[in-house]
Amino acid sequence: MTYCVGLRLNKGLIFMSDTRTNAGVDNISTFRKMYTWCKPGNRLITLMSAGNLATTQTVVSMLEEHSKAAEDRHPDIMEAPSMFEVARLVGETVRDVIKTASDGGHQSESTFSATFILGGQVAGGAMRMFLVYPEGNFIEATDDNPFFQIGEHKYGKPILVRAYDPDMSFEMATKLLYVSFDSTLKSNLSVGLPLDLQFYDRDSLTKGYEKRIQASDPYYRKISDGWSDALRSAFNSLPDFARD
Repeated sequence: MTYCVGLRLNKGLIFMSDTRTNAGVDNISTFRKMYTWCKPGNRLITLMSAGNLATTQTVVSMLEEHSKAAEDRHPDIMEAPSMFEVARLVGETVRDVIKTASDGGHQSESTFSATFILGGQVAGGAMRMFLVYPEGNFIEATDDNPFFQIGEHKYGKPILVRAYDPDMSFEMATKLLYVSFDSTLKSNLSVGLPLDLQFYDRDSLTKGYEKRIQASDPYYRKISDGWSDALRSAFNSLPDFARD
């Protein structure tokens, strides 16, 4: 399982993903689920993945191969004229990879399913973020729907819905994501540390702050323990009838 979140802020974009993959309780591994392509001054593209590991890695490998291959190799996300076109190319790649895998046997197409959060900016265009579905179609983040989650999202969504503010700083948004991920980690063992974090400053067209957050990270531990203590204190302060 996976948990990834992309937040659209007035200041820019913030991405966070876990790194746990598993094929049963005795086969747990760590794999990066956040990938970035950058041509400073021209474009910054970040992609986060959830779903079948072989499918997501094949999609990313194909996008990477096309971006480095000869000029006559297309599609190429590093040459696409807009983030909309990048989303379209990612969607086409996802659809083609899943179709090829599904045509090879009797398994259902859902076995090879994969979903992606795509965000960034291309010179001359606006900062944008998309949710790309296994079918290859996609939707865009808006003021009414300013963040996307993929994977095991139900435990971490309530805090995002309650506390998100588009005027948040990156620091406050990071704290919000820490709480969202901590709630998910404590509720589902298939989501696990370390976490990958990345900022993108609007109109910078270059990679921003990046960090891999380990279980021993002091700030993460402070947020995790503080969130637990605050919930415990709030519960204990309720009148007795509310706890019955």
